Amino acid sequence: MERRRLFPWLAAAPLLASNLSRGQEPPKTQKLKIMMKSAWGSDDPTRASFPFVHGLALADAGHDVQIFLVGEGTYTMRKATVDAIIPVGWPPLRETLEKVVAKRIPIFA
Repeated sequence: MERRRLFPWLAAAPLLASNLSRGQEPPKTQKLKIMMKSAWGSDDPTRASFPFVHGLALADAGHDVQIFLVGEGTYTMRKATVDAIIPVGWPPLRETLEKVVAKRIPIFA
C-alpha cells in the first residue's frame, strides 16, 4: 500500500528535477594552485609515482601544479631510479615523467 502512495511522487520526480535545473547556471570552476609533496622512494613504486600521476591529472584539468620531493622521494629524479619504477595500474614512471616535463610542471627536489 505504501508503494502506491509513493509511486505518483516518484513518477513526477524527473519532471521536477528538469524544471529546477533550467534556472541554474553551470558551476564556475576555479583554477587552483596545488603543491604535491612526496617522500616515497623506489621501495614503494606505486606511491612514489603518486605525485607525478596525480599532478599530471590536475594539470590536465587546468590547475597550476608543483611537485615537491623530500627524503627518499628525491632519489626518484635519478635516471636509473626513474627507469626502474613501474607502479601498479599506471604506466612506468619514465612515461609519466616525460608528460610532466612536457607540461612544464615544476619539480623541486
